Amino acid sequence: MPAPGTAESATVEDHSPPSIPWRPVLALAGALGVVLLALSTRYGYHRDELYFRVAGQNLDWGYPDQPPLLPLLTRAITELFGDALFVQRLPAALLSAAGVVVAALTARELGGHRRAQLLTAGAYTVCPFVSATGHAFYTATLDLFVSTALVWLAVRWVRTRDQRLLLGIGVVAAVAVNVKYLAVFLLAALVAGLVISGPRDFARRPMLLAGALIAGAAAVPGLLWQARHGWPQLEMADQIAAEGDFGGRPGFIPFQLLLTGVVLSWLWIYGLWRLFRSRELAPYRFLGYGYLLLTALFLVTAGKPYYLAGLWAALWAAGAVEVERRGAPRGAGWTITVPAYVFTGISTVLLTLPVYPVGMLADTPQPVINADTAETVGWPRFAAEVARVHRALPAAERARATIVTSNYGEAGALDRYGPELGLPRAYSGHNGYWYFGRPADTGGPTIFIGPEGDAGLRRFWTDVTAAGRIDNGVDLDNEEQGKSVWVCRGQRMPWTALWPQLRHLS
Repeated sequence: MPAPGTAESATVEDHSPPSIPWRPVLALAGALGVVLLALSTRYGYHRDELYFRVAGQNLDWGYPDQPPLLPLLTRAITELFGDALFVQRLPAALLSAAGVVVAALTARELGGHRRAQLLTAGAYTVCPFVSATGHAFYTATLDLFVSTALVWLAVRWVRTRDQRLLLGIGVVAAVAVNVKYLAVFLLAALVAGLVISGPRDFARRPMLLAGALIAGAAAVPGLLWQARHGWPQLEMADQIAAEGDFGGRPGFIPFQLLLTGVVLSWLWIYGLWRLFRSRELAPYRFLGYGYLLLTALFLVTAGKPYYLAGLWAALWAAGAVEVERRGAPRGAGWTITVPAYVFTGISTVLLTLPVYPVGMLADTPQPVINADTAETVGWPRFAAEVARVHRALPAAERARATIVTSNYGEAGALDRYGPELGLPRAYSGHNGYWYFGRPADTGGPTIFIGPEGDAGLRRFWTDVTAAGRIDNGVDLDNEEQGKSVWVCRGQRMPWTALWPQLRHLS
């Protein structure tokens, strides 16, 4: 006999869900999409976008830091629509706008009417992390949308018990595991939450097995690639944990408040609390357990706070539904008013999107709060400086010169801008770029871009000379600013022996 107040004892009301206020929901989604598209070509490519351009030209079943889907999509976009930055970023804006709709639908599945759906859709629209990932098309962009959709389908299944949704979850999970392997942990947390709190009858549904087989089959090619190459993704995970981004473990919770918008972050916290207290939300209590389990896991493994982003829409929705039913908690009334959403939206734009003249960017707080912005500035000047060093070589050396960079963004930038500057192909030992091929033994000099001093490079070359310096021209402190451009001669070993020593993950 199920215990009172559990998901097994609670019932989901057996009637049609509330209607959807399509006009305001689509207006919010459209507003976000328009803002992202209007600003999409300011500054320049993000280093990850430059990387995925080249990864798309070197398609494989896996990469040391990625499943195969995003490079494949980038390649398809380029082949079908061209290589313009606006075109490359169009999917990011569309996915972010679509996420607003999915957030509203999640509130609807939880029993939310117009107010709850708009509170949820509005929180998603003005969320700093949504805007930041919606500006560029990289892993977090696609992962956020797919994970949010996955949670919505799980919530909808709990309400309807429609077996076809279990098959749909399997299909979406198949996409998710080919975007980011961490999707497995979200799936496991949702299943664990259902086992803990119910409803547990999902395990007896035939469509569950079918969905699991679809998701598992979709993951096999990537897992085989990882196995053939010594599981570099595990080494990559260790490196990410060691970097301590977002303040490490102490910053895990505080940064979630920043990433979801400090003023409105109370809404998802309230939703998490009410999932464990509200009888009406008892069937969906698995969401709360899933969030707590993932939080514990990522705190132990030094994961990043945005790894939980797929659950945020559901937590906002739970909070919004309870606000609609019971009113806001004491002291929180102002934060559910229009001015609070407007304030959060404006601050999100100012802190995450390229709205400042590039020459002023270094004097704003944005590069500190959203470091990805700084990584979109200076790539054409970077390529021009490398080209200047290349042109300065004697003609005989220039024809045989090799270019090697310290990270995939730099190599990707030279792939994008280098051909029109007369540069040869660039190589890098960083992440997936190492697998794209090593230089040929031409006997010529190597132009190396990186922070390594001449002492470090002399392990591989007898003659190392500083020939240039990277300067983005706006005094912006990003990963490339101030790096040296070295000309290295007298290679001590062939590339077959040297190349494995340049491999690194981060």
